[in-house]
Amino acid sequence: MRIASVASAFPKYYYEQGVLVEALKNDWRQRLPNPAILDRLDESMKVDGRYTVHPISFYEGMHTWGQANNAWIEHALDLGEKALCRACNRAGIEPQELSALFFVSITGISAPSIDARLVNRMKLSPNIKRIPIFGLGCVAGAAGISRAADYVRGYPKQAAALLSVELCSLTLQRDDLSMAHLISALLFGDGAAATIVVGDGNGFAKEGPQILATKSILYPDTERVMGWDISEKGFRIVLSPEVPDTVIKHLGEDVDAFLAENGLKRDDIKSWVMHTGGPKVLEATAQALGVCETQLEASWNCLRKVGNISSTSVLLVLEDVYSHRRPAPGTLSILAAMGPGFCSELVLLRW
Repeated sequence: MRIASVASAFPKYYYEQGVLVEALKNDWRQRLPNPAILDRLDESMKVDGRYTVHPISFYEGMHTWGQANNAWIEHALDLGEKALCRACNRAGIEPQELSALFFVSITGISAPSIDARLVNRMKLSPNIKRIPIFGLGCVAGAAGISRAADYVRGYPKQAAALLSVELCSLTLQRDDLSMAHLISALLFGDGAAATIVVGDGNGFAKEGPQILATKSILYPDTERVMGWDISEKGFRIVLSPEVPDTVIKHLGEDVDAFLAENGLKRDDIKSWVMHTGGPKVLEATAQALGVCETQLEASWNCLRKVGNISSTSVLLVLEDVYSHRRPAPGTLSILAAMGPGFCSELVLLRW
């Protein structure tokens, strides 16, 4: 099994971080006890700018979950089609040759799901297996690769696509002044990415890293570390300050155990493809793994350019590594993310 390609797609609106912070301050100025807290939080985010599917004026008039979700459906289709077409093109695969389509998102819902609508829109095979996944959040990019690998392990002559679309701007809750939501409003952005996973027994692309092994880990009794509270107003962020501590507590020993199962140790890993999280999460990741900041340069770069885009982010980091930092052939790499559950997903790659 190997990852034959990865490709991203972004909305047309991109704002420098200072513009977004000022817009939030204008909206919340009269309700925040201390509006300057947004400036202080922004200084710690290490984000230069973010994409949004609409101009700022749209969000000032977004009052209902229905409005937000209708926008999510419209733009998830547009961005999803672009990302999937680009990934197929880079892999040398026609979209109609895909046998399975995994779709992950945690920022909107639809039935029929986005994958079904894309089958019609892109004229994909009517026999394609569709696997829409909701609820995994930030971990879903890595988990989606693992599930696509599971599929092509069973069907080695076939190709599976993973598509992630996260439109975090549409989850803005203008009446939520909690610290978790202030951080969320300053950190998360919009975007999409797709990757193609192929089996060993076909004539598809022979380039890209091999998937050697995967592992899923759920940490018991950590449900309130990250997720959504869902009400008539939509998605309200649950984001505990315990996230970095949870990373430090678990990630290093989980990686070591995973590597030991595959006859390896941490020193064998020369490349890290880690979900962007946020500054505190990346710092905790470096501490947990005993690596320096430069070894997570791709993750920091993606965070700085576009913020955290939930499940899409680890795919953006993978695309950055693919395009600008591709390791030498034979290099071993860990791709990983953590998310609601609380849980983690680990993928062992060989370039």
